[in-house]
Amino acid sequence: MNKIKSENIELGKAKIQSLLKYAQEHKTKATIQIINSFLPFIGIWILMYFSLDYSYWLTFGLGIVNAFFLVRIFIIQHDCGHQSFVKNRKAQKIIGYACSYFSTIPFNYWAKSHNVHHKMNGQLEMRDIGDVTTYTVAEFQEFSKGKRLAYRIYRSPIVMFLIGPVYYVLIHNRIAKIKLPSFKSAKKGLVINNLLLLAMFITLGFSLGWVKFLLVHLTILVLFSIIAIWFFYVQHQHEHGYKQWKKNWDYVTSALRGSTYYKIPPIFNWLTGNIGIHHVHHLNPLIPNYNLKKCIKENPWLNQFPTIIGFRESLTLASNKLWDETTQRMISFREYYMMEKKGLIPVYVKSKE
Repeated sequence: MNKIKSENIELGKAKIQSLLKYAQEHKTKATIQIINSFLPFIGIWILMYFSLDYSYWLTFGLGIVNAFFLVRIFIIQHDCGHQSFVKNRKAQKIIGYACSYFSTIPFNYWAKSHNVHHKMNGQLEMRDIGDVTTYTVAEFQEFSKGKRLAYRIYRSPIVMFLIGPVYYVLIHNRIAKIKLPSFKSAKKGLVINNLLLLAMFITLGFSLGWVKFLLVHLTILVLFSIIAIWFFYVQHQHEHGYKQWKKNWDYVTSALRGSTYYKIPPIFNWLTGNIGIHHVHHLNPLIPNYNLKKCIKENPWLNQFPTIIGFRESLTLASNKLWDETTQRMISFREYYMMEKKGLIPVYVKSKE
């Protein structure tokens, strides 16, 4: 049984260059976004603090809204990491670091890992930096029972969409795990970031009362982590995505086919900084989030290539677990075991061949 080779998307030089005009920072738009992201977040945070005197469920409801505002703040941080939010590089760093003390996600270290994700998105050799680990059918076939069980637990909904997000935001980002040489200089910054974040938490804890402070802020952070990881999952774990070994990998195809266009109601699109327009963001990460909508409106050809998905459809993506190189699509564990039972899974000599 032969593998289907994914056809690369060929874009003319003129089309790619036509997008450069959207990669222009706009001081007024950036300033407005800072104001309408930070002020509501701080205001709702204060309301949450006082709402604890009445009911935690009221606090929790406000926390859901504020988690989305924290996503919006994080998108500003994300754009600063791409050096696409404002023209002034010094201002960009200040804004990025300021956002990081709200999101708790370290600015410089995370930005470096995220840029690795952009450069290698969909490469099967690089799945442990800024990505959801996804094994191929061939690899899973070769796993021992113990390793299969570990992967099934990792890909289970409770780990993928609850435990995993909380671990990622609160613990994973505190540890310098990446061993690439280019990350050596960022490790010191990560330690400093952790110490400053700890000092901030201690100060607020003693000033506001530990119980009330943690109930408010951890509620927001937990909900924020779930929303953020869900969006990332939907953007790259769709059925007809793009995953290739490095020798066959193509950047443009990875951007347009390996990323979804997540069409959600306008209010959520606004709250999440247009990150659902993910195919364009991957094609040119220098386009600020506030220019993405204009870009697809004026260039409808961009939407010919990606998987376009709505919220209701996105819920079905939770069952995607393995990449099938034969059909070039994500499949569920159930589908895998049905294929295995019927002897329909081809035996590969080597997973990378």
